[in-house]
Amino acid sequence: MYDVVISGAGPSGSHCAKILAEAGYRVALIEKNTNWRKPCGGAVSSKVIKLYPEMKKLNTPKIVGAKLYSASYHLLEHNRADNLYSTVVDRLEFDNLIRNVAIDAGAELFDRNISFDFISKEGNLIGIKTKSKEEVKEFFGKILILADGMGSRLAIKSGLRSKWKVEDISISKAAILEGENKLDEKYIYIYFRYYEGYAWIFPMGERQFNVGCGTSAIGNLKHNVNELFNEFLKEPKIKELIPDLNRKVIWSSTYLLPANGVLKNSLFANNLMLIGDTAGFVSPINGEGIYQSIISAGAAAEVAIEALERKDYSTTILRKYKKHPNVKQIVNNFKAKLAARNLFTEDQGKMLDEMFERTEKDQVYKDKVLGIFFSKD
Repeated sequence: MYDVVISGAGPSGSHCAKILAEAGYRVALIEKNTNWRKPCGGAVSSKVIKLYPEMKKLNTPKIVGAKLYSASYHLLEHNRADNLYSTVVDRLEFDNLIRNVAIDAGAELFDRNISFDFISKEGNLIGIKTKSKEEVKEFFGKILILADGMGSRLAIKSGLRSKWKVEDISISKAAILEGENKLDEKYIYIYFRYYEGYAWIFPMGERQFNVGCGTSAIGNLKHNVNELFNEFLKEPKIKELIPDLNRKVIWSSTYLLPANGVLKNSLFANNLMLIGDTAGFVSPINGEGIYQSIISAGAAAEVAIEALERKDYSTTILRKYKKHPNVKQIVNNFKAKLAARNLFTEDQGKMLDEMFERTEKDQVYKDKVLGIFFSKD
């Protein structure tokens, strides 16, 4: 019997396991494949680097600013005024780093196990069933935490949420490419497109960069993301930055992610909590989710510790997860970003064009607009 069983050993699941293990609890951390690279842009904020100083061992660029472009390529440039920096990572390397920190703290990892069902007793969820090539396993826990992504089978089986609707997701394509480029490695590049979506180029050093694009909500029905990806790379402004037509493809993938923010009414039930992508902790405006997922994991771990101390795993205690100040702050922040996204995409992005054009002439207005996209650390 484990104190907590966590399905999914990405950043949110591993961070949650780390906190619980450090508090002295027995944690089972279930992962389908530690060699799987999660499709993602790989941008990591300075706030995550603060939480995981081990990241400084990775050979990744120090990002100190961002270049944001409207659909007509008006530029909004952000430069940090402090000594902090963000970075861009290969998700395979990053996820394994955070996972190993959890294991070092005492969490027990079970790799190559796919969670497919709950174990129930007298109407209560008491465990998770997994399958591998060799066998079916049963993991019993006082509290179960789902961190296995938006494709989680268990989230649907729990009854906390239904299958995603097309208007509630983003469809994105990301690739790690290698070749000649003229990127400034101190910046990430984000492009708000004429369709309901965005694109990005994130430098990774050593001639490598992560590039991708995504559609959101109704844009999913109007566009093919693979065609948009190829179209983006052929644009003259983009070819100025990455002109090498013989660039090497290191990795590429098309994937789904939540588009409309946190599913705040789907966060908990008796003996159960949902964290990370599984619960929608992904920014509606640019798909950022690593930091928010980690924060959701920290909040869930705090509530789980209180529940374990009280030996009460019911919604009476677990509802504190939804009310946690960090979770409430993210929910409110995402609401504002969703409203901003809907405004920016109107009329093929003309309003955002006008906003960015004005920032080129008005510093006070520019500072206000930057506040929409960047929070203080």
